Amino acid sequence: MSAELPFPVTVEIKGIAKRATFSQLADALDAVRTALARLPLDDDQVTFFADLFGPASAERIAHQLVHVGAVSTAAFIGIEAHFIHLRSAAE
Repeated sequence: MSAELPFPVTVEIKGIAKRATFSQLADALDAVRTALARLPLDDDQVTFFADLFGPASAERIAHQLVHVGAVSTAAFIGIEAHFIHLRSAAE
């Protein structure tokens, strides 16, 4: 499966970044990485998100978007959760 998708991808990080739509998955992942890099995350979260949203993850995320329709997780700043959603914008 190609990492590029036949539909745009919507990204949202609740309480951190407004919803935005990208025509390319690589651009959506770059936006997520950029937003997360600005947050005061602990080392475990930094490692987790580097693996989850890193450049090498594009194929896996594309597969999940095609077959499930979304990728969701949460970043924690202290005890506050900031939910991260990537979705097909075609829905």
